[in-house]
Amino acid sequence: MRLITRITDKAGVLGSIASAMGCAACFPALASLGAAIGLGFLGQWERLFITTLIPLFAALALLANVLGWFSHRQWHRGALGVIGPLLVLSAAILMRFFGLPTAPLLYAGLVFMVGTSIWDLLAPATRRCGPDGCELPSGRG
Repeated sequence: MRLITRITDKAGVLGSIASAMGCAACFPALASLGAAIGLGFLGQWERLFITTLIPLFAALALLANVLGWFSHRQWHRGALGVIGPLLVLSAAILMRFFGLPTAPLLYAGLVFMVGTSIWDLLAPATRRCGPDGCELPSGRG
């Protein structure tokens, strides 16, 4: 289960970033970076990215982080892992249904997603609490 959540989390992050790189009209900074690394051909599917793929990959990353919390039970790690996908989903919903400019919200969400993924790669989570509670350190007196 732990390997599956790590893989789905990374897939969600990479998918969200790649989708945002293909959207030149909405996210010019990421689109120029995407064009520089050869993703310029994705511009023809910009509407699909905005309406479908970015929310789908953000939801995948959100699900992976929620499932990951059940295995490691660290609230700070779980909260930081959920903030990024929620910001990306909020940006996609606000843009799709209300037509609001949400690039800063999306960029903040992507930064949270990438930062949390890098943190997870460098220092993987370990279980600190079991289903019955946390173990208290034994004091020597």
